[in-house]
Amino acid sequence: MLNLLGEYNCKVDNKGRMMLPASLKKELSDVLSRGFVVNRNLHQQCLVLYPYAEWEKLSKKLNGLNRLIKKNDLFVRKVMGGATKVDLDGSGRILIPKSLSDYAAFAAEVKVVGGGSTMEIWAKDNYEKIMSAEDVDIESLAEDVMGDISFSDDE
Repeated sequence: MLNLLGEYNCKVDNKGRMMLPASLKKELSDVLSRGFVVNRNLHQQCLVLYPYAEWEKLSKKLNGLNRLIKKNDLFVRKVMGGATKVDLDGSGRILIPKSLSDYAAFAAEVKVVGGGSTMEIWAKDNYEKIMSAEDVDIESLAEDVMGDISFSDDE
């Protein structure tokens, strides 16, 4: 099971290629050969990089939705629409499609953030802005999200 952690400053070259941080590549060594899927984040102006096996899990759930139901059809289209398979090139870089890089407002510097089984890729300025936002009461958010979860080893 993947447990991708950390924040990494990376550069995107003028062709849209980004080098994965060495420590993440090491963590991903067992899954690198299958590649990745990059897509828009549904909630923020950033991208999500899924190891291919993680994308397959999500895709299987999406394929199980009845597309004759309008909201399911819309949801699947929104999620699958930008999804793009990407592989590491010989230099260890991935090519971010221009439409996705435009969506995330990438400049030359990006922030790659480990998120458990996936990674987020942010325009560095946008990430710093959202992480320093004072409109989020992290104490209340932690209570709302994690308050009912037990951390005992018995579960």
